[in-house]
Amino acid sequence: MKIVVIGGGTGTFPVLSGLKKYVPSVTAIVTMTDSGGHSGYLADELGILPPGDIRNSLVALADESKRQVLRQLLAHRIDYKSGHTENIGNLMLVALDKIFNDFEKSIDFLGELLQAKGKVIPVTLDKTCLNAKTVDGKTINGEKNIDIPKTVNRPAIEKVWLKPIPQANPRAKKAILEAEAIVIGPGDIFTSIIPNLLVKGIKEAIKKSKSKKIYITNLMTKNGETDEYQCSHLVEQIEKYLGEKVLDAVIINNKKVPSALVKKYKKEHAKPILFDQENFQKVTYDVYPASLLTTKAGLIRHDSERIARQILSIVLKLNGNSH
Repeated sequence: MKIVVIGGGTGTFPVLSGLKKYVPSVTAIVTMTDSGGHSGYLADELGILPPGDIRNSLVALADESKRQVLRQLLAHRIDYKSGHTENIGNLMLVALDKIFNDFEKSIDFLGELLQAKGKVIPVTLDKTCLNAKTVDGKTINGEKNIDIPKTVNRPAIEKVWLKPIPQANPRAKKAILEAEAIVIGPGDIFTSIIPNLLVKGIKEAIKKSKSKKIYITNLMTKNGETDEYQCSHLVEQIEKYLGEKVLDAVIINNKKVPSALVKKYKKEHAKPILFDQENFQKVTYDVYPASLLTTKAGLIRHDSERIARQILSIVLKLNGNSH
């Protein structure tokens, strides 16, 4: 079974981690609009594509017996006396890019070093900038500024776009067209998921693909992006940018978040995204509520094992195989 996971950020990590145990061919297609932190700095200073989301996906697919150490190694930061810090994983990709003069070859080589159980492909090889417009008419330039609001009560985002409009990576399009299932999300809807759909040729490839299309909704709201969202609002955004009647299934967590963690996340202006079941009565896709929550280390995340099993179960069912 060939499965493609489209996303970016930390959201796709548990999906890739879980699927690699069951599927021999997992491909992560990753957004290239990250302009914050180390990725943004390296992209600005060295003129390369942002490596952060690539690194995270490679670690997720890394050999399980070595992943814990590899994750710590690639995430390790070197602190300089000047106050500047650098990330080892990002620097490795930068160094490989200088050696090969080929960003994709660098990714594949690092994947081989990590014994990754799949491929990681940038959604585009073109440089672009993510922009947003809020409901009060203000424009926000750059993924970093969209991702981290300057005020707590920033007006909701009305739409996002890329400028200049980048062309799809041919390898990404090929993977989508050959996939048996395409998994979108979870992840920050406006900064990790939709930017992939805005790349010229990606939305068209997804629609053309005969694969089963599955969207996984988020667990928590995001300050300045999805403050008052429920699950149906997330799906509406996906359909807005991808097109209606494209999705075959939507996976929704229905396990309650522990009250202690609700209080903890409230300090970050985030709260659980609720399954508003009444708004899913007349939809064109199948809805799968399931207990998918894990709270290890005091963090709210999708459980990698449960989400993988849920995805595979849905794909088999949609393909007419109940086993």
